[in-house]
Amino acid sequence: QVQLVESGGGLVQAGGSLHLSCSASGSTFSTTAMAWFRQGPGKDREFVVAIDGSGTGTWHGDPAKGRFTIAKDNAKNFLYLQMNRLKPEDTGVYYCAARRWGTVATKKEDYDYWGHGTQVTVVA
Repeated sequence: QVQLVESGGGLVQAGGSLHLSCSASGSTFSTTAMAWFRQGPGKDREFVVAIDGSGTGTWHGDPAKGRFTIAKDNAKNFLYLQMNRLKPEDTGVYYCAARRWGTVATKKEDYDYWGHGTQVTVVA
């Protein structure tokens, strides 16, 4: 069983930055592929970016390309998301997710564990 807890969300002006964190329990963290998803108001949950267990392989969804960076600290059991040049359309609840097994994936159905999310609001 893996428990995930996100933090770091908040209110920021367009063009600003935020750094999200996700703490994870579980002894298999170093082999666990993880991802960030987000859900905007009235929208489906959307893939943002994923990282493999070792932390060396990443896959960026369209919202993240050129602006967001994912990182994984296997020594501390933390997942991070650095978001730069934020836009109002980035507003939503950001979720940390983990797979029970397998490499990076982009579909929410492929992830077995979810945090409760952290709110990100970007104002113009």
